[in-house]
Amino acid sequence: MADLRMPDVNSVIIAGNLIKDPTFRHTTTGGIPVANFSIASNRRFKDNSGKWKEDVCIIGVVAWYKLAESCSQNLKKGAAVLVEGELQSRAIKTEEGFSRNIIEIKSRRIQFLNRKDLAGSVVEAHSSEEIIPDMEIADDGTIGDPSQYRNNISDPGRAGLEL
Repeated sequence: MADLRMPDVNSVIIAGNLIKDPTFRHTTTGGIPVANFSIASNRRFKDNSGKWKEDVCIIGVVAWYKLAESCSQNLKKGAAVLVEGELQSRAIKTEEGFSRNIIEIKSRRIQFLNRKDLAGSVVEAHSSEEIIPDMEIADDGTIGDPSQYRNNISDPGRAGLEL
């Protein structure tokens, strides 16, 4: 019998609202921009008795390079986004010394939806997209030499959707 191999598929698409402003920083080695934020995605459904219920899923998102810069400039608490990417997990140590595993989305594309500027007018929705390498992240949050990676950013205005 032939050896069967499970396909390598790791793809996520989720829409939600930011639960707080993104955090933006640069890595200690290489100065690579990175933004982290969490979104809440709501799902409405009817239970067995016919009553409407709502389930909320909160998931972390990480964005790198120009995608991170775009997120830090355009996103605030409550902003609606559509995130495309892949799940990644990483282990961290808590202040108490315990190990904890975190699962988050490493974003490839983020669509900004129904964002309002400070004056209250609706800004045209647009997306940012970036091809980034697979990276190993050390415990201190540092990654390898960025010069070895190809960085390809698409035109953020190409989506041009008005909502």
